[in-house]
Amino acid sequence: MADTAAATGTARRSRLAAAHGLFNLVTGLWPVLHYRSFEAVTGPKADEWLVKCVGGLGAAAGYAQLRAGPSAEGLAAARRIGAGTAATFAAIDLAYGLTGRIGRVYLLDAAVELAWLLAWTAARGPDAAGGERRTR
Repeated sequence: MADTAAATGTARRSRLAAAHGLFNLVTGLWPVLHYRSFEAVTGPKADEWLVKCVGGLGAAAGYAQLRAGPSAEGLAAARRIGAGTAATFAAIDLAYGLTGRIGRVYLLDAAVELAWLLAWTAARGPDAAGGERRTR
C-alpha cells in the first residue's frame, strides 16, 4: 500500500512539474516571440531587451522543469526551480504591481505564481536523495 501511495505522489509531482514547466515555457516565450501582444496586455515597457531577457530565463526554467524526469532527483530539481521562479515572480509582481510601477495585470500573475508555490508546497515528497522528508 505504501508503494501505491508513493507512486501516486510521484505521478502527482510529475504532472505538477510538467504543468508548471509548460506554463513557464509558454509565458517566458511570449514576449520573446510576440513582444507587441505581450506589451498590449501587460502595458508599455522601458526596456524591451530586459523583458525578453526575463522571458528567456523563465522559458529556460520551464524547459528544465519539463526535462527533469520522474526520478526523485529530477522531481526535487523541478520543485526547486518551480518554487524559486514562482516566489521570485510573485514577489516582483506584488512589490511593483501594488505601487503602480508595473500594470495591475501583474497582480493576476502574482495570484497564479502564489498558486504554483502552494501546489509545490502541498506536493512535497521524497527528497533528492530518495529518503522521506522529516516532519516535526
